[in-house]
Amino acid sequence: MKIVTLLAGLVVHLLFCSSLSAQQQPAQKNALTDNISVFTKKQVEVGSTLFSTHCAACHGRDLRGTEGGNALVGDRFVAKWKDKSVGQLFDLTKSSMPKTNPHSLDDASYSSLIAYILNANGFPEGDVALPTSKEKLKAIPIGTPPASSRVSMQFKPAEYKAKSTTIEGDWRQHRGDFASSNYSSLDQINKDNAKNLKVAWRWKTDNFGASPEFYFKSTPLMVNGILYTTAGLSRTVAAIDAENGETLWTFRFDEKERKTYVPRQNSGRGVAYWTSSDKGKDRVIYITPSFQLVALDAQTGHLISDFGDNGIVDLKKGLDQSVDPITTTIGSTSPPIIVNDVIIMGASFPVGLAPVSKKQARGDIMGYDVRTGKQLWIFHTIPQQGEAGNETWEKDSWQYTGNAGAWAPLTADPELGYVYLPLEAATGDFYGGHRPGNNLFSQSLVCLDAKTGKKVWHYQLIHHDIWDYDLPAPPILANITVDGKAIKAVVQVTKQAFAFVFDRVTGKPVWPIEERPVPQSDVKGEWTSPTQPFPTRPAPFDRQGYSDDILVDFTPELKKAALKIVSHYKKGPLYTPISKYDPPNNLGTLMLPDAVGGANWQGGVLDPETGMLYVSSSTVIRPMSLEAAPAISDMDYVAYMGNARIGPYGLPLVKPPYGRITAIDLNTGDHKWMIPNADTPSWVNDVPALKSIKIPRTGLPDRVGMLVTKTLLFAGEGAGLYGSDGGGGNKFRAYDKATGKIISEIALPANQAGLPMTYSINGKQYIVVSVGAIGHPGELVALSL
Repeated sequence: MKIVTLLAGLVVHLLFCSSLSAQQQPAQKNALTDNISVFTKKQVEVGSTLFSTHCAACHGRDLRGTEGGNALVGDRFVAKWKDKSVGQLFDLTKSSMPKTNPHSLDDASYSSLIAYILNANGFPEGDVALPTSKEKLKAIPIGTPPASSRVSMQFKPAEYKAKSTTIEGDWRQHRGDFASSNYSSLDQINKDNAKNLKVAWRWKTDNFGASPEFYFKSTPLMVNGILYTTAGLSRTVAAIDAENGETLWTFRFDEKERKTYVPRQNSGRGVAYWTSSDKGKDRVIYITPSFQLVALDAQTGHLISDFGDNGIVDLKKGLDQSVDPITTTIGSTSPPIIVNDVIIMGASFPVGLAPVSKKQARGDIMGYDVRTGKQLWIFHTIPQQGEAGNETWEKDSWQYTGNAGAWAPLTADPELGYVYLPLEAATGDFYGGHRPGNNLFSQSLVCLDAKTGKKVWHYQLIHHDIWDYDLPAPPILANITVDGKAIKAVVQVTKQAFAFVFDRVTGKPVWPIEERPVPQSDVKGEWTSPTQPFPTRPAPFDRQGYSDDILVDFTPELKKAALKIVSHYKKGPLYTPISKYDPPNNLGTLMLPDAVGGANWQGGVLDPETGMLYVSSSTVIRPMSLEAAPAISDMDYVAYMGNARIGPYGLPLVKPPYGRITAIDLNTGDHKWMIPNADTPSWVNDVPALKSIKIPRTGLPDRVGMLVTKTLLFAGEGAGLYGSDGGGGNKFRAYDKATGKIISEIALPANQAGLPMTYSINGKQYIVVSVGAIGHPGELVALSL
């Protein structure tokens, strides 16, 4: 036996020396084997951690395999690979691991994984690191290890490591804070390392509903190391481990026949969180698609038995108006906001192009006690008889007109005790002949006392809206200094590309707002306000209204063709009313911005340290028209929306940029920079008539969700799934906040659909964003260094 051992040792020694000799002779470099220690101990250690995180679930903690993956150690593994190169093992590992997200690690990580696998098979570590170059890896045959590769299948328990959790930065509100700033002071991810961001984990929503949801807009909260989100068309609530994406609990509420009358069947934009003074009694609050308020135990996901009716409040019963508990189409797509223990929520309705009737439910704002679920107050968004503003609804139109809800998220100042409401248009979106008058409080920014629901102040941003220019985004609170005076401000961005800035305590405009004459409607029965409010500062952040100089002009021929196309449409400045469809002379009115914006629900983000507002907007000109349609509605007219890409060769009529990000200094009202929100899409570059022309970076006709941190501005390219023709992309970029210069970009698994958020746990910062695309069900993607 000793002789056999000595002989085996001699053979190994000779093989090692032979390999070493070959390494020293360049002419025989391709004869190297892994026996000469081509990886380091550090790579093995890194590979061990990576394997435990990404591969152990399939291949077993000890690499001996499971039902879901082959063994990566032992005679069979060595026999399979001894005649192949390390490069071949590297390529296979990269293309297949991690199983749920191949190619998601960098090459250095894959080299470390290979080092760990080879070391586990008896190959020794050394002082030279395993390279990442394919050419160099392919030059290293694997060979056989100097030690025996026979292994047993003995079970070995995993080492249990109990550790305390530290939270360096959480995300407790829908937009990061009550101010809706979407800002975080975290700076681990910065200009120097943003290029190194990679996918840390992915959480999929494929089965949260009878069919997948692709336009997944939820922004999760992160509290105490747990993410809370809504998901899927059934609007399931889920709790997720913030470090690894593991699902901790889910809650699904079956709304039975009510769900067939849901106005917006989607997962919504997320949940609200309430911190109790009693430890372990925190609550997750959300609104179901059919307008029911639900309170869940944050630790377990169980219903709170002493809230409402065993954890549920039917919000339709809280409306002091006649509504059918099943068929009335009112809901909410945004989470409620909880201000000083009061839950406050808005409402959403079906798209308002063609309401079935001029008679609709009102989107009143309601406040509920967070502990009991008892209703505390209700604010009528359409003033009822005897209430201030009722006179602005002429011919008693206040009695039957509806909508005027707040479908966008709300904002609050808990210190003042105020909540700020971005209200939408009344029924219908493009024809208001059934509701003559200025129509308070539709299209108004309204400030309420959160405890009582009493109005503190309001400002109507559009009188008698007939353009569907809803207030689409939550107001943003900012502490600014204007002409040496400190002001607690609130800014509202709009679809028509204005940023209205007010003192949030008094409602007084920070800069003058002028009432200017606007075009009047020529549609029979319509009532038009003679003037509309125009802020003098800041300047509009996107194009407004038609003029010949906004038309596509890559070539003189394109401009000439565009002029011919627009000759068939009515056109004019901002607030030109929609006209009747009268082909071939009038195919409708060209709207710029169109009814989707300008800004939309993605809105803006604020850097509170500098007072810089960053606004995402799209530049879309779209034809809109009115027609009588007695077969589908009792309204005199309903609206029809046209395609945005009706220019020559299927291009937009308007010249680029098609989508933009604008930086506005709220201390001065000045624009600091503007950039296109994306590269030039293929549907522009591939136009034959443009092949010889250098096209500038055009951006995409979509709004992008943004996140601002202490160091950077982050933005995707939009989902491309609603309200845009040719929008959407999977690039996620980091920008210099001061200049708009691109610092880095990475590719997401699908298009950005929701707003990014960030947090830090156990010393590691993550950015999480919801993504989705046609054919790609929604998922949460976590990025980290």
